[in-house]
Amino acid sequence: MKLSAKHATLIVLVALVALAPLVFPSNFYYRVGALIFVNSIAVIGVVILTGYAGQVSLGQAGFAGIGGYACALAPAHLGVPPALSVVLGAVISGLLAFLVGRPILRLKGYYLGVATLGFGILVSMVLNNERELTRGPDGIEVADLGLRGLLKDVGLDLSNGQFWYFFCGLCMIVGAWLALNIHNSPTGRSLRALHDSEVAAGTVGIDVARVKLQAFVISAVYASVSGSLLALQNKFITPDVAGFMHSIEMVTMAVLGGANSVLGAIFGAAILTLLPQVLTVFADYEQMVLGLIMIVVMIFLPRGLLPSIARKLRRTGE
Repeated sequence: MKLSAKHATLIVLVALVALAPLVFPSNFYYRVGALIFVNSIAVIGVVILTGYAGQVSLGQAGFAGIGGYACALAPAHLGVPPALSVVLGAVISGLLAFLVGRPILRLKGYYLGVATLGFGILVSMVLNNERELTRGPDGIEVADLGLRGLLKDVGLDLSNGQFWYFFCGLCMIVGAWLALNIHNSPTGRSLRALHDSEVAAGTVGIDVARVKLQAFVISAVYASVSGSLLALQNKFITPDVAGFMHSIEMVTMAVLGGANSVLGAIFGAAILTLLPQVLTVFADYEQMVLGLIMIVVMIFLPRGLLPSIARKLRRTGE
């Protein structure tokens, strides 16, 4: 029986998460792998918003900052368990995306990009300037996940990079599974119709404003969960997580790997997370090399790395 694209993607992801540690030379690579998975979760949200719905947001990092700081502030000031703070951050991000998205998503093209950029900058400014609450640019410590006793009983250690590798890998797989289900659902078909033409989508009865808002809210929740996992893993968070460059990195990862493909976007996240580790010997030229790679990919592989490579392989096979 032939596997569907959804099941094939999930099998590939499970295999990669399970088998990659076999070639890790040290525990450091577990941390790098966990960071790849955290970035991938945020990028999957970009796929839903940009790849499926065709909307551009340059403020996704703002939602990642909300998720990260929810894990830092909610346990300290509200007594919320750190694990539930992830849910709290996602709910707050979703509500903010709903409130902000209603007026913003009336805009199109670069107007929409600039408006979402303004939202991200606003969140970053609040995190930097509210020193009494967030400690400003110095950052703030994040409480332990709160499952240490339970996990220790089954032989798991939260301070171990292996735990965070597999935990974040599991979260990424769940996020990918949800995104793939959305793709094949009536909502996903509406999003793809919207991507092709808003006018045509409206003429066939699709509520364009509602569908765009749904995509924006879902992508915000993905970004928030990504920020929360980053904060819990590092036990520390700074306003940089909500910075403009982080938003650009998310979009770049998606476009590099293939914004229309969940697996491609994860591939792009892996490349741009690994490259700084590889290019440490060229630290002064790192940004230049990354920029050159992006230019080459956009010129010769405009669909993104993974979809373009897969397409060329299919043509070769024929």
